[in-house]
Amino acid sequence: MEPSVERLLDLQNKNILITGATSGIGLETAKSLAKKGANIYIVGRVVDKAKTAVEEIKKHSGNNNIYFFVADLSSQKEVRKLAEEIKAKLKRLDVLINNAGATYQHFKWSVDKIEMSFATNHLSYFLLTNLLLNLLKKSAPARIVVVASHSHYRGTLDFDDLNMTTNFNGLKAYERSKLCNVLFTLELAERLQGTGVTVNALHPGRVKTEIGNKNSGLLYKIGWTYFKLFSSISIEKGAQTSIYLADSEEVKNISGKYFTECKQKWHSRYSQTPGIKEKLWEVSAKLTNL
Repeated sequence: MEPSVERLLDLQNKNILITGATSGIGLETAKSLAKKGANIYIVGRVVDKAKTAVEEIKKHSGNNNIYFFVADLSSQKEVRKLAEEIKAKLKRLDVLINNAGATYQHFKWSVDKIEMSFATNHLSYFLLTNLLLNLLKKSAPARIVVVASHSHYRGTLDFDDLNMTTNFNGLKAYERSKLCNVLFTLELAERLQGTGVTVNALHPGRVKTEIGNKNSGLLYKIGWTYFKLFSSISIEKGAQTSIYLADSEEVKNISGKYFTECKQKWHSRYSQTPGIKEKLWEVSAKLTNL
């Protein structure tokens, strides 16, 4: 679904920051929003890939106001450095799209001694967003878009073992991190009431990206390749809900919701557990020294 032209915002000279935008859904989102006249700032982990993505976005959109930052978002030190660079460069931030994500078949520690799925997919969103909140509030009306997943419906949390050091399972770790994306969105929306900044989460769909081929063994890669061929949607379709939440007038006053195919949908029953989003926020703040 693509919203009608009449229901789109005027993105001319709007500053939009997209993490994980050197490939996949993030890159497609950047292309589409650049085509509508926005100033696009992408975040990638590798300089050469970021430069290539910038040129691809420029060529696709005809928009030369495309820039990049480089950071490994699994590292809190690099997230903090990234936030300082963004605040030094930008006087306003109209849309923040937390899109970067990864799966890890095998257990791996981040540099901060946190399990990598949790560090990359949740804590990077939590930390970067909080560090940019004042800039977003100053730019209000502003939007935060959180790329979660349908996988959150299967996610659960064990606050006694958030690193999943006991019986680690890569898929379960990913599901847990996507649940955290939704819980973060719900709690942040409450905290942002009255500020003019909205935040919404989304499921992009089962998309033909390379996320399942990274950090994976041979059998997992074979399974993901089969899935991409027979059970998934195009990257262009997968980016539509991110674009919709960044760009549509229909959602300008909507916050704290979960979307799929550009429509509101109930998030999981587990994510509605009383007190769970507040507890996750408190734990996340401690883990990131906020």
